[in-house]
Amino acid sequence: MALRNLRYEGDEILRKKSRKISVVDDKIRTLLNDMVETMYENEGVGLAGPQVGILKRAIVIDVEDGNVYKMINPEIKNQSGEQVGQEGCLSVPETKGIVRRPMNVTVEYTDENGKQVTLDAEGILARCICHEIDHLDGILFIDRVKNK
Repeated sequence: MALRNLRYEGDEILRKKSRKISVVDDKIRTLLNDMVETMYENEGVGLAGPQVGILKRAIVIDVEDGNVYKMINPEIKNQSGEQVGQEGCLSVPETKGIVRRPMNVTVEYTDENGKQVTLDAEGILARCICHEIDHLDGILFIDRVKNK
């Protein structure tokens, strides 16, 4: 595994839409593992491909629930409820803001072994999934901050 360089607000790659991953191979698994290591090194809870300069639909999340989520081509299929809370981002350091997100989401994705997974998430995990998927679409949390 290796640390990847983070991209920061102002870097045009953060505003581009990521491409779907068509084949889950060792290169993608290495990317996911590097992203996890980079996330931990920078004390984050989530990281998306564009944040390390890779325009591929890959995200990693660890909200300290005992799981490390490695999601390829994640898509939110259902959402409900609402939560309003503070967010930050490794690509927008030293900035926090209040963001409205769904309380519950159902996300479908491919895992690092090529298996299709459906996950029901709530609370902080749902918030993190939405935040990271936004990155894949070129959206930063600061675009969603209430009362800017």
